[in-house]
Amino acid sequence: MIKFKGGSILLSHNGYFNLYLKKIRCIYNNIYRRDVNTLNNFIDILSFRNEEEDDDIEYKKVEDLSKYIEVIKMNKSSMNETKYYGYNFKDENNFLDEHGNIKEYINNENKKLLDKNYEKEYIHIPPFVLTKLCEYAFKEILFFLNKKHLKQLQNILQDKESSKNDKYVAMTLIKNAIISSEQKLPGCQDTGTAIILGKKDEDILTTYEHKYLTIGVYNAYKYNNFRYSQLSPLNMFNEINTNNNLPCQIEIYTNIKKDKSHQNYQNYENHQNYQNQQNYQNQQNHQNYQNQQNHQNYQNHQNYQNQQNHQNYQNHQNYQNQQNHYLNHVEDIQNNKNVKHINHISTKKSNNEHLYHGPKYELIFIAKGGGSANKTFLFQQTKSILNEENLYNFLLDKIKEIGTSACPPYHLAIVIGGLSAEMNLKMVKLASCRYLDNLKTEGGIYGNAFRDIQSEKIILKKTQSLGIGAQFGGKYFVHDVRVIRLPRHSASCPIGIGVSCSADRQIKCFINKNGVFMQKLEHEPIKYLPEITFKDLNQENPVKINLNQNMEQTLKTLSQYPTSTLVLLTGKLVVARDTAHKKIVDQFINDNVPIPEYFKKYPIYYAGPAKTPDNYPSGSFGPTTAGRMDAYAEILMKNNASLISLAKGNRSSVVRNACKKYNGFYLGSIGGPGAILAKNNIKNVQVIDFKDLGMEAVHLIDVVDFPAFIVIDNKGNDFYNQWLPS
Repeated sequence: MIKFKGGSILLSHNGYFNLYLKKIRCIYNNIYRRDVNTLNNFIDILSFRNEEEDDDIEYKKVEDLSKYIEVIKMNKSSMNETKYYGYNFKDENNFLDEHGNIKEYINNENKKLLDKNYEKEYIHIPPFVLTKLCEYAFKEILFFLNKKHLKQLQNILQDKESSKNDKYVAMTLIKNAIISSEQKLPGCQDTGTAIILGKKDEDILTTYEHKYLTIGVYNAYKYNNFRYSQLSPLNMFNEINTNNNLPCQIEIYTNIKKDKSHQNYQNYENHQNYQNQQNYQNQQNHQNYQNQQNHQNYQNHQNYQNQQNHQNYQNHQNYQNQQNHYLNHVEDIQNNKNVKHINHISTKKSNNEHLYHGPKYELIFIAKGGGSANKTFLFQQTKSILNEENLYNFLLDKIKEIGTSACPPYHLAIVIGGLSAEMNLKMVKLASCRYLDNLKTEGGIYGNAFRDIQSEKIILKKTQSLGIGAQFGGKYFVHDVRVIRLPRHSASCPIGIGVSCSADRQIKCFINKNGVFMQKLEHEPIKYLPEITFKDLNQENPVKINLNQNMEQTLKTLSQYPTSTLVLLTGKLVVARDTAHKKIVDQFINDNVPIPEYFKKYPIYYAGPAKTPDNYPSGSFGPTTAGRMDAYAEILMKNNASLISLAKGNRSSVVRNACKKYNGFYLGSIGGPGAILAKNNIKNVQVIDFKDLGMEAVHLIDVVDFPAFIVIDNKGNDFYNQWLPS
């Protein structure tokens, strides 16, 4: 008796040994091919529910770029004699044996496609199209928001459970979007690092992509009022601004094209295995009633029939593969005499043709600011975390630590698992952009990622009960949650957490034979503004603070009000951030240079402006993250400087203790609305120190009714302390 995976065979007579051996090999090869073909299921971890649909994203055609997209036809014949070019590599069994070794003899039946006079269509994208698309994309995302995001802000205003502070922040962010849509002031002063992720089918022909996309980033930031934020290291400890916002991050991937015939082949193989086993079982039962000669004839007939059916199927598959797929990339399309240019294909589609039909080049453009990028976390855990109580408690603790310095309400992304740390964090990035929304919602045996809708609901509810809210207390700490589950190594369980902030800047584009298409963002955000005033959002009238009085009087006025009080500041503020603080403190400690008088006379606003448009007093000028200046608080306040600071987000206990010890205050500004502050509240800007630092120079600004909340008072009370870890 010989036992194997597909069943067992009884060898009763030596005369039939060769026949049974052939039977064993036939079944074994079927099993082998079945197992090997399941590898196709593991290739694309990110399997989507419907790869030809993209949820409900609305696109617009970029007409001035679409005219350059062309379809070319290429003959499969090569210009020189080749040995392996032109084979049908679709079926690996033609080239690899059951042990995975390259076969010494390759079947000529799978030889050149050129014998079929076969031509293949490719989509050629001139690289300058990528330049202009990139430029358009970054201009779009830095001036406009998507409709879903604006609708979520509107929902905060309409939700009866929203706090007054939630509504105030939401109203401010919508008004900020209205001003930004005028295309003068970007929505946030931190116009971010330019990130471009691409995915293209093998039927797409492009050249010099990185170069031409980089030119697009350069043009977008040069010809608009966007801030240059990238620093180049001169050595380990000294840096200089590149003054063009380059370099940018560009990653281009080759799309994994699903073999449309794979499922049919898999079903065929499974059916064949089942048939083989059933026939053999029937044959074994029939042996009791038939002689060995009849059995041998039956077996010969069955083997012949199976081989004929399989050969017919393989021939059909080879023909289909020749019709539907090509075998190689084309390196230099312009010099190939076999290339035929044809006219641009019309973009008019029949009712049955979807916009996504055919090969395409997909791109997502992201402008990632430092505040939200800094709130990306990786935690290396183990399997012990994978139970409901442990996981959700762990996640909630880590979510609290994100705090408010990255400008909530957030789009929160959580990824559990991953084949590597970098894979996990890449999925965090994509999930925070809602790029993975169409993932399958159930797991399986092939290592596919899936989106855990139930966990998303649980975590969203938990974040709403935290009380942190949209920056200053309430329900809307996050708009929504995405939870992605990935395969993992048995010894590792990476957990990634990240956010997209209230600026929420990304846009999806694709190019196919029909043209260039860009996701439609909302150019008329005013429609999301309800008939409601700022006064309606606050139980009490905001407290007006005159900054033109001396510092002592300003401190006395602030001390009369509790934390979370809305104040409107009018007067002068000094603007300084990381580099200026470090220079001032280093000079004071190391060289005995006195702390500048302006640090003692005025409140300090942590910010850095974008470029100023013509006929505007200021470029976008929202707050930066307060926590980065915590290291300087004690030394400055001890020397009667920076007694009132103004920025976004929560701060450490160092600042809380310093405020209590030195009679200081920390005021929180709303993170995100840099445009509305520049247009409505900032009336004059001048550089007063460290001019060489560019946007990090020290500025003196005049403000009117500049909104802020009391976060830390001179008694040591901290608005955020009730939720955040000490």
